[in-house]
Parts: sequence; C-alpha cells; structure tokens
Amino acid sequence: MKTILVVEDEAAIARVLSAYLRKAGFGVAIAADGRQALGLFEKEMPALVLLDVMLPYVDGWEVLRRIRETSSCPVIMLTARSDIEDRLNGLNQGADDYMPKPFVPEEVVARAQAVLRRPSQWTDGSRQRRFGRLGIDFQAQSVTLNGVQVSLMPRDLALLLFLAEHPKRIFTRDQLLEHVWGADYDGSDRAVDLSIKRIRQALSHWPVEEGELRTLRGTGYQLWIEA
Repeated sequence: MKTILVVEDEAAIARVLSAYLRKAGFGVAIAADGRQALGLFEKEMPALVLLDVMLPYVDGWEVLRRIRETSSCPVIMLTARSDIEDRLNGLNQGADDYMPKPFVPEEVVARAQAVLRRPSQWTDGSRQRRFGRLGIDFQAQSVTLNGVQVSLMPRDLALLLFLAEHPKRIFTRDQLLEHVWGADYDGSDRAVDLSIKRIRQALSHWPVEEGELRTLRGTGYQLWIEA
C-alpha cells in the first residue's frame, strides 16, 4: 500500500482528504505543520506528498525545498492562493502539480493517482554519451560538466536525459510533456519552459560551440550538439 503524506494545518480538510485517500486504497500520514511534515517525510518515506503552502513554523515552500534536496518524491501543492505567480513558483521549485483551494476531494485523489502513474526517469539502461565537456551516464542517471557532477531537480534531469537520447531532434512542448511528465499530466505547458530555463542555468559553463539547448520559435526545443 502506497502512503501519501498530507500536510495541512486545517484539521477538517486533513480529515476529509485522509478519508477519500484511504477509500482509494492509500495509506495516509498527516502533518499539521512544516516541522512535523519534515519529520514524517523521513519516517514514512511516502509515495507522494500533498503539501499546503501556508503552514505554521516552516512554510510549504521551505518544506518543498528541503524535500527536493534529497528526494524526487512527487509533491502536489495545495493553497488558497491561486494567482499565476504562486503556480509558477511551485513549478519552478520542483512541485509536480498545483491545486488551488477550495478543491473537490475526488479531484485531489485523481490528481494524486495521475502523478503516481507518470514515469519518473528515462534511461537506455547501459550507455554513456559525451558531448564535448558534457557527460551523460544513463545508467547512473547522472550528468557531469568539466568532470564535475551537475545538480538538477529530478524532473529537469529526466528532461535532459530524454533530450540527450535524441540529440538534434526537435520536440514540441506537448511531446515533451507526454514523454517526460506523462500522458496524464494536465498542468501548464509552462512547466517545460521553466525546466529548460533551469537546465540552461545549470549548464551555463558548457561551451556553446560544443552544444546547447535551443529554442526554435513556434516549434519547440532540441539538444543541439556539434557533430
């Protein structure tokens, strides 16, 4: 049984979500504040986290940041604030989905199930590739630049590995969402743009004459490499 960690300081909401998740076959752990959430995350090792933004002691953004330091566990942000800046902030920091309050519990369960069905990584199982000073190890799921390992968020790593499997091929946002985020993803396609931006920042010291992530206006993205 997969466990979902519900991080919500409003007890009534936490109880309702817990009831619906258990009915759907999940185990549930509940945290009422950010400090408790971080402790339960280490103890329970959940399959997914439903994370409220406005929390006592440690807010949801900080909880998300700490989770992403060590784990690719899927995180769905829950918040009463529905403006676009909050949504982009969550995606930019590594959230897998975002749901504004008030929400329908059945939809939260459906979103959780959809996120858990998404592929979490892409690999060909054995090969390594080198594009100038950029090294890709598909088996180890790692990227190095100038011999130093590059730190990437899990979804950004999955996107870069996928593009490295198909160098010079152009992919639209929709294609990248389908292949990397999964067919069930129903969030904004801006998630692709944000991920590409973070990857470019991480690879800022990769000489452009060796390769680069290119944007082809009106078409999509490609990992261009010097043949």
